[in-house]
Amino acid sequence: MKRSKIFQIFGLLFFVVMVTVATNYVINRNNTGQNQQGFNFNQIPASYANFKNASRAGDTDFTVAAELTVNAVVHVKVKSEVMQSRGFSGDPFFEYFFGPQLRQQQQPQIREGAGSGVIISSDGYIVTNNHVIDSSKEIEVVLNDKRSFTAKIVGADPNTDIALLKIEEKDLPYIIFGNSDSLKVGEWVLAVGNPFNLTSTVTAGIVSAKARNINILNAAMKIESFIQTDAAVNPGNSGGALVNTRGELVGINTAIASQTGSYAGYSFAVPSSIVQKVVSDIRQYGVVQRAILGVEIRDINGEFAKEKNIKTFDGAYVASVVENSAAEKAGVKIGDIITNVNGVVVKSVAELQEQIGRYRPGDKIFIEIQRDNKKQKLNVELKNRQGNTELVSSDVNIDLLGATFKEADNKIKEKFGLDYGVEVKSVDKGKFSNAGIKSGYIILKINNIKMSSEKDIETAMKAVMDNADQNKVLWITGFYPNGKTAYYAIDLSN
Repeated sequence: MKRSKIFQIFGLLFFVVMVTVATNYVINRNNTGQNQQGFNFNQIPASYANFKNASRAGDTDFTVAAELTVNAVVHVKVKSEVMQSRGFSGDPFFEYFFGPQLRQQQQPQIREGAGSGVIISSDGYIVTNNHVIDSSKEIEVVLNDKRSFTAKIVGADPNTDIALLKIEEKDLPYIIFGNSDSLKVGEWVLAVGNPFNLTSTVTAGIVSAKARNINILNAAMKIESFIQTDAAVNPGNSGGALVNTRGELVGINTAIASQTGSYAGYSFAVPSSIVQKVVSDIRQYGVVQRAILGVEIRDINGEFAKEKNIKTFDGAYVASVVENSAAEKAGVKIGDIITNVNGVVVKSVAELQEQIGRYRPGDKIFIEIQRDNKKQKLNVELKNRQGNTELVSSDVNIDLLGATFKEADNKIKEKFGLDYGVEVKSVDKGKFSNAGIKSGYIILKINNIKMSSEKDIETAMKAVMDNADQNKVLWITGFYPNGKTAYYAIDLSN
């Protein structure tokens, strides 16, 4: 047989074998691509095929983000003074007749704490958590290159747990703000901080959820709309940076979900949208300008929706409307469901609080409500806590008291023959709580001046702070609804 004939035969055989193998591969591939229910696992979902950034999925190179941020995260060391009770003997003359009396004396003790902070400008402005520096007497900031500086507090906001510090230095590395609104669940993020007093440490995780309310802030007008991540965060990370893969600041790490105090799966960060507003207000006005809608709201669950015959689970249900508030003036009624603020959809109480928290008194916005299962749009001019549209003075910050107030009820006034008085409506973490003042307390006088409104309290605070010749103390006279008189002293100097 000629050699050419042999090559032709072998070529034909090779072709037949390859066609057979390919056919069997295709058959087997199609068979394994289906389960018993007939789903084709090899078909690309239309939603994924149409997703513009699908080509970026799986990109987990965090080196650029880490390099951009690690040197701009600092270690914050805090010394604070706490009062500790110590037993001591009373008046010797009294004890001679009635025996030894053990009393409690408050002795100051120095407590040390630590957290993290984020440099946000080259001239030394640093963001951290309010709970990191709360009641501090001395703050030291240690940079990632080991340089140390004394920091001063520019301002703090317990309602969002954000504080702004300042150190005197130039040409510092800093992190630029990113847009926390654009974060998507499942997106990679990095947590940069100083856990366990180590230098800046980077951990990675994904955005697990947004607009989480975990009820951890003890403040009169708290805003909780946290970014939840599974990036490892431990003690000392508080006040550190949550950044996206571009190295932009999208949150300030604040809390962990843990029964042990150490990382156990989830951590929570204040979104950069809130942080920017707080920082901007503190720098511009010296105090956060809090816009108030004037409603009491709640989330909607299945049982509540059935009870109220509501056909949606999204939005914030209006349980009550404050008299003379921005909401009342705009026409909001009990039973309305707020679903949108200035074009931004809100699905929960946390999301509504986050959106309103971005505005200042006097800002004009629109909200969308659902009433009787029909949509309406209402125009709202937001107010401050005093019920007007003026910006709050930077001289005093009434939020430091940690309480909300209202004019004393007419029944109380009639019962005790008064024509003035301010009721403490609620008490959270702050100076009132520390002093032992409870909700329901009727304030009659501060520094011997009659109180009739929250504005009067603010005026009394300002008078004390402006007087350089006296101690910064509010001497408060009042009583509880049961008629028990009580006196308190609130020191504003620390």
